[in-house]
Amino acid sequence: MKVAIVHDYLNQWGGAERVLEAICELYPRAPIYTSICTPEIAKKFPTHQIHTSFMQKLPSVLSRHQHYLPFYPAALESFNLSEYDLVVSSSSAWAKGVITPPETLHICYCHSPMRFVWQRREYMEREQLGRVSKMILPFVLSYVRLWDVVSSSRPDFYVANSHTVEERIRNYWNREADVIYPPVSVQRVPFNVGPRQDFYLIVGRLVPYKRIDVTIEAFRQLNRPLKVVGSGRDLESLKKLAGPKTEFVGNISDVELWKLYSQCRAFVQTGAEDFGITLVEAMAGGAPVIAIHRYGPAETVIEGKTGLFFEEQTPEALSEAVLRFEAQYQLFDSAHIRRHAEGFDRELFIRRFGEYVAQRYEEHRIALTSTTRSDRVRSYR
Repeated sequence: MKVAIVHDYLNQWGGAERVLEAICELYPRAPIYTSICTPEIAKKFPTHQIHTSFMQKLPSVLSRHQHYLPFYPAALESFNLSEYDLVVSSSSAWAKGVITPPETLHICYCHSPMRFVWQRREYMEREQLGRVSKMILPFVLSYVRLWDVVSSSRPDFYVANSHTVEERIRNYWNREADVIYPPVSVQRVPFNVGPRQDFYLIVGRLVPYKRIDVTIEAFRQLNRPLKVVGSGRDLESLKKLAGPKTEFVGNISDVELWKLYSQCRAFVQTGAEDFGITLVEAMAGGAPVIAIHRYGPAETVIEGKTGLFFEEQTPEALSEAVLRFEAQYQLFDSAHIRRHAEGFDRELFIRRFGEYVAQRYEEHRIALTSTTRSDRVRSYR
């Protein structure tokens, strides 16, 4: 069985790339096809040959990939995948749109349908676009959404990273999906049963849709210590918003991050993530979670047991939740939180996804054999 893996782009490292890493462990010799790739991220996949598209040669594309929005459909469609028996795409936008021949099985692990076209109004408001961009972008997004719908028919099967994404796949594309939660490195995160330190933690790329601004503003008003892990284009504006007790840690190693999970008083999640790998990693470290009651967090956090929810993405709602958490802090059991996180362990994902793909491939192979046999019979008659 010849396998190819397709991913949207490899110029940043986040939850989708951690899923890709686990898929690559299942297929250690499969080549990776992607629109663009930085040398730093290529080093994370030393046993895999990485094929990039024509976009790799475009000016400043690795640092400004959003500016090349209209190019992605053609980039992903340009790959010749006819030699492969199985294509596994890891897609939050483009990878599902690769073109495969009928005899090739295409399974898409979907992180989410494109947020920026299906939630366009919220996207444009958060991005703080200039006047010219506001005039042009709606036309570009309309074209991209049309391509998104057309290309949604190309995978044979979808696997969603959460029930939230499963529902979007059904609503936007009229396709069904199975749910397999993404891999979380639970066993690698040190677990702390002792006293926790007096700081709160938030982790993520510093970009508008993560809503880290809500957390920073709330903790400035509360005058509580907050550590912010991550980098992104919003760094300078977030620093201006921050209070004296907010520390920007930047990008750190996994080992350093896992240590913070085991030390923090609580982990904060203001972005309405489709799943939220960092949130589950924090629970693996025994940290209670204070999270927005939407999407992925609503599926992974147990109110009053592993964390608390707030309903609106506002500093006021988060501040109220933090005060409520501090009043109930002694009720949270780090050992119970850790046990809950173990249900999302990386090894479980690898086993479940591997079994799923193997079953679908066997069904596909039998169907191909039956079709070929029927064609022979019709030809003979």
